[in-house]
Amino acid sequence: MKLRNLLILVFLLAYCFGSVCVINAEDPYRFFTWTVTYGTRSPLGVPQQVILINGQFPGPPIEGVTNDNILVNLINKIDEPLLITWNGIKQRRMSWQDGVLGTSCPIQPNSNWTYHFQLKDQIGTYTYFASTSMHRASGAFGALNVHQRSVIFVPYHKPDGDFTLLISDWYKMGHKALRKRLDSGRALPLPDGLLINGASKGLAFTGQHGKFYRFRISNVGISTSINFRIQGHMMTLVEVEGSHTLEEVYESLDVHVGQSLTVLVTLKAPVKDYFIVASTRFTKQVLTTTAILHYQGSRTRPSRPLPIGPTYHIHWSMKQARTIRVNLTANAARPNPQGAFHYGTIPISQTLVLANGRTKINGKLRYTVNRVSYVNPTTPLKLADWYNIPGVFNFKTIKNIPTPGPSILGTSVLDFALHEYVEFVFQNNERSIQSWHIDGTNAYVVGYGTGTWNMGMRKRYNYVDAVSRHTFQVYPMSWTSVLASLDNKGMWNVRSQIWSRRYLGQELYVRVWNNERSLYTEAEPPLNAIYCGKAKRPV
Repeated sequence: MKLRNLLILVFLLAYCFGSVCVINAEDPYRFFTWTVTYGTRSPLGVPQQVILINGQFPGPPIEGVTNDNILVNLINKIDEPLLITWNGIKQRRMSWQDGVLGTSCPIQPNSNWTYHFQLKDQIGTYTYFASTSMHRASGAFGALNVHQRSVIFVPYHKPDGDFTLLISDWYKMGHKALRKRLDSGRALPLPDGLLINGASKGLAFTGQHGKFYRFRISNVGISTSINFRIQGHMMTLVEVEGSHTLEEVYESLDVHVGQSLTVLVTLKAPVKDYFIVASTRFTKQVLTTTAILHYQGSRTRPSRPLPIGPTYHIHWSMKQARTIRVNLTANAARPNPQGAFHYGTIPISQTLVLANGRTKINGKLRYTVNRVSYVNPTTPLKLADWYNIPGVFNFKTIKNIPTPGPSILGTSVLDFALHEYVEFVFQNNERSIQSWHIDGTNAYVVGYGTGTWNMGMRKRYNYVDAVSRHTFQVYPMSWTSVLASLDNKGMWNVRSQIWSRRYLGQELYVRVWNNERSLYTEAEPPLNAIYCGKAKRPV
């Protein structure tokens, strides 16, 4: 009996020890050191200055797993202050790591700073890029792919290979020349071309006949929507910015500025080479670039004509967007089904109607949101908010609906309580397409429509299986409505992804706040935080 009791005690101790180890085990760390420099490349056949990360253009990819801790020591060797933002990474409790001027002082030339963030409860296809000035127009962007944990199943078989495609519009002018043009009050012209992974020609992706492959596609450009297609092949959409979708099959897909998606492609055509095509949307002159899908063993070059894609066709694009719906029974980063969150049944606490505009202030071109053209203060908003520094911003500069009156310069911040459920309506009264992004959360894209939004439009919303994403297109003379649960405390950027518009004021910030100071809801400023403006390092 004593021996039996002893064995039971040993077993219980071993079980408890093992449980403690599992509970206390920390998620893996991935360390990166990136040096940002200038270099010379010829993306469109003409030598020009670009921004490199570790000598690479585009920058090196980050391949992570859900809940990984990412540490990036960024060494700035260019001649201007710099920040990198992690497009679509929610930065749970950590808006300090978001990499925008509203949350962080920039990394000065010849200095470094280490980002430390977690890929908390996320999965899917994302990107990173420089958020300061016009730097991303010259490079400093790359892929950030988040794979599922081994205990999590995705709603499709493991592909035989992975391809990441970063598609961007491109100017032969560098970021300083583009900035000078904007500062002088002139809008940017149509880009000079399109690139796939930094190249305008000669890029090839090789696969085997009978196998199927995952293509991760992101629009990392600064101004133009693109349409993506593969000659002779259909694409099955499986994921959009962290949401697994119903597996609809498409001949081509629109990808707007700042957006990412994932498709599966089966190589079952005759063994030869095929064109991969990206072309601009909603532009008078259509820009096109190609890469090659190379079947292993092929000796036959791809043949023209290129597969035809849509050009303007706004209704076609809006109709396609409505077909992208979430897979309610599939899980995402967690094992529970995506449909377990009944977003359509939650009462809306506030409605924001954000109208973009183009105007002149002091005789120069500016872009606005609800008549306010954003100006970055010298003190980051988040530091000012945390340390109660007066005179940096207030909550009265911008209204939550469009109002008549002249346009002004200002620092726009809207205030929300933690866990509010908010309806964002993006109203576009211009004849050009817009692309909007919200940091710190994903939002359910419940409706698109033409004309001016009103509350009666809610009858047309998709309250059941709308896709959840971080970047939303708004068609010309139209509106887009999204629902967001603001459950991530911090200071979050709401911005145009069309970078000239963002640079000239089309952005704002949302403060998500409660009066509880708790590490469970928000982390304190990192020990390596940079201080600037009115914010001084505590002693």
